[in-house]
Amino acid sequence: MPSPLPAGSVLDLAPVVPVLVVEDAADAVPLARALVAGGLPAIEVTLRTPAAPAAIRAVAEEVPDAVVGAGTVLTPAQAAESVAAGARFLVSPGWTGALLEAMRASGVPFLPGVSTACEVMALLERGVREMKFFPARAAGGTAYLRALYGPFPQARFCPTGGIGPDSAPGYLALPNVGCVGGSWMVPADAVAARDWARIERLARAAAALSADGTCR
Repeated sequence: MPSPLPAGSVLDLAPVVPVLVVEDAADAVPLARALVAGGLPAIEVTLRTPAAPAAIRAVAEEVPDAVVGAGTVLTPAQAAESVAAGARFLVSPGWTGALLEAMRASGVPFLPGVSTACEVMALLERGVREMKFFPARAAGGTAYLRALYGPFPQARFCPTGGIGPDSAPGYLALPNVGCVGGSWMVPADAVAARDWARIERLARAAAALSADGTCR
């Protein structure tokens, strides 16, 4: 079983969680090291490529300061396989009853995805208070999340989808947002060039974001 998180919640580790699509597992360790050096320890590796499980395992084994998680978890089998590979948290774009129970049984923190008030209510009814809001921009952005706070102040979110450095502070200013997810600090051309120094600089800027858009 992966070790517990250094803080009580994935939402409290950093203002931004990098969302990675890893094409080559060999890139995972230097990429994770650059992100951690820039101040972003929580790293979501999406299960969108065949390289993802090996990437999670490599980061878990070789980058002790990283808190690696699995994203785009769609099935109970993927939840179990991700934790076996070393994932310390799980993220899904949505949820079903079976997936929710599998994530709960995994023993690691999880963020099931929601985009409607009904989904939030259903999760709260099941004792889940931390969720992914996806796709954030398409589902209503900051205005929608602000509206959810009134009836559901106990719910906390990690909005992901269409968020960049300019829009992130608006989300972070909301009382029901703990962090945001995004990929702007890992541009495809920098990964292809293995320009880890550039990624570290972008990560450092993301880690410094605050709710008012200034550096902390």
